Amino acid sequence: MVKVGKKIVKHRIAILIVGFLLLIPSIFGYLNTRVNYDILYYLPDNIDTMKGQEILLEDFKKGAFAMEVIEGMTTKEVTDVKEKISKVEGVADVIWYDSIADLSIPIDALPNDIKDVFQKEDATLMAIFFDDTTSADRTMDAITEIRSITNKQCYLSSMSAVVTDIKMLAEKEMAMYVLIAVILTSIVLALCTNCWILPLFFMLSIGIAIIYNMGSNYFLGEISYITQALSAVLQLGVTMDYSIFLWHSYQENQERFPGDKDRAMAHAISNTFSSVIGSSITTVAGFLALCFMSFTLGLDLGIVMAKGVVFGVICCVTILPAFIRIFDKAIEKTSHRSLIPNMDKLAHFVTNHYRIFAVAFVIILIPAFYGYTHAEVYYNLDSTLPKYLDSIKANEKLSDTFDMNATHMVLADADLSSKEVKEMLQEMSDVKGVKFALGLDSLLGSSIPRDVVPSELTETLKQGDWQLILVQSEYKAATDEVNKQCTELNKIIKSHDKSAMLIGEAPCTKDLITITDKDFKVVSALSIIAIFVIIAFVFKSGSLPLVLVAVIEFAIFINLGIPYYTKVKMPFIASIVIGTIQLGATVDYAILMTTRYKKERCKGKPKKEAVYIALSTSISSVIVSALGFFAATFGVGLYSAIDMISALCALLARGALISMFTVIFILPSALMIFDKPICATTKEMRLIKQEGKSYEK
Repeated sequence: MVKVGKKIVKHRIAILIVGFLLLIPSIFGYLNTRVNYDILYYLPDNIDTMKGQEILLEDFKKGAFAMEVIEGMTTKEVTDVKEKISKVEGVADVIWYDSIADLSIPIDALPNDIKDVFQKEDATLMAIFFDDTTSADRTMDAITEIRSITNKQCYLSSMSAVVTDIKMLAEKEMAMYVLIAVILTSIVLALCTNCWILPLFFMLSIGIAIIYNMGSNYFLGEISYITQALSAVLQLGVTMDYSIFLWHSYQENQERFPGDKDRAMAHAISNTFSSVIGSSITTVAGFLALCFMSFTLGLDLGIVMAKGVVFGVICCVTILPAFIRIFDKAIEKTSHRSLIPNMDKLAHFVTNHYRIFAVAFVIILIPAFYGYTHAEVYYNLDSTLPKYLDSIKANEKLSDTFDMNATHMVLADADLSSKEVKEMLQEMSDVKGVKFALGLDSLLGSSIPRDVVPSELTETLKQGDWQLILVQSEYKAATDEVNKQCTELNKIIKSHDKSAMLIGEAPCTKDLITITDKDFKVVSALSIIAIFVIIAFVFKSGSLPLVLVAVIEFAIFINLGIPYYTKVKMPFIASIVIGTIQLGATVDYAILMTTRYKKERCKGKPKKEAVYIALSTSISSVIVSALGFFAATFGVGLYSAIDMISALCALLARGALISMFTVIFILPSALMIFDKPICATTKEMRLIKQEGKSYEK
């Protein structure tokens, strides 16, 4: 690898030229990668709710659905609004009471159960169908257009409206995420390293890797907005370690090869590549574990972040060395003493009082694990969005005025007898929390003659092999009440038609709860197993993986247990991805210290001395790495108005600090206590023991 390092150093200018040229297609790829803002889109295709959405789109030519609340308008004015909405590109159908009967029939003449659907005091209600999916560009453009052509008396409530507002927020905030992360991380690095301008080159190198990664997303077709928001920040925080290691190695090799900086850098590249491969593999393994989620947002995030780590390693051993050698003089002129004090006293204290920290581990573990297993999460995707958003105002208006929240849709066999359908409609209407169940047969079964019902309405509610029934609920999506309601409704429709499907936001969210609960267990197990195997292979040990994984899992328990005691609900995705990311990203701290411990023990040093040396030599690197990760995520957590992103970043930031303290105080204790089994189950240590070298004073 030294030969490769020499070639990189020799051709550093050419490498930078090629590196900057590759930014052109990467930027093009980034700008042309579609972003998906609909979380429910990532549910598996084989469940009824998603199958039903596909049927709705293919057979009925309808995808998204919305409710428009209109206040204080005359019948003529409402008719005008309906006509305008109907002409918007992307709108398939608009249902109002004139869809049921001619306007010559006063709305008060309609049966009460029908009238109450459309009229409440001075407010009226329209149902709007779109011809594409919830998060389709065409649908979001239609939402924007409807808002522009209606006045302040109109309120558009739908999941598509929520998604549109999330898109607006995300696009507004996205650039700030990276800017905040770069500024805060640069400040930390400038203070904690020994050069004021060195962070600039770290940021440039990592920034290039991030652009490469984001550009390559073009080949994925699209990525979720959560992936787009988090990937750059996470890549910055996770791969910062590699740059720090290269710099430290370069400084050490300058002492080995005084006056020959090219040779020093070549050896630094070789050392860095060899050292970061192990740590980067554990990080990649953590991200790839997400790919096994049934909820395919994990696949989305996992692939993008795994690529990001690979690009980070490549740029660290090519782009960064080129920057450092080209701007070597400027770096020397801006050198200063690191603000991190000597940690020898702390290392002595920890090794001398390891039993105290071992007891602390046992005491904290129980409440941490309890909080970890009992922390609450939320699934209602709009509950934590800013109240000033149009979609949130509209949802509240629909709830306050019509006592409606979630809209379910039932797809049933078109050949069901009218009698069977009416029975089903009545049973669904009797379910607690159901405001109404509206289908073609409910209209025809009223006092409205069949020939009065417009053909357009018939076509809206019946197509091919399927008929469509709208069910309005007073319960909000993701609540226990609506989940129970969906279960009852499913039983009813299945009793009348085994092929019938209940679809909509609330049923999808109910499936989301079930699926992600299973995913949490699967991903956690896979990430632990994968990282365990990698550590076992790297250290050739049967016990060290147990120690290292246990230490980081302890940190994860604390991090994800805190919300339980602070009464804070986490977004559902946090419980799945945080543990995996924290394990994969911060186990590097433990690997760094353990590598040095093993090295010193293999030299014949007593366990206490070996642990002390390992701790004292690695503590500064662990602190800088953790603070860098913290800085990259903390600011974004404070800034973002999207709670899904804000909460994830805040948890990651806190997790980095908790892992840092755990590695510094708990890991040395574990190495001291389990030294004998570690020596007995670690290949190099067993061999040395057989040669007669002593492990104890």
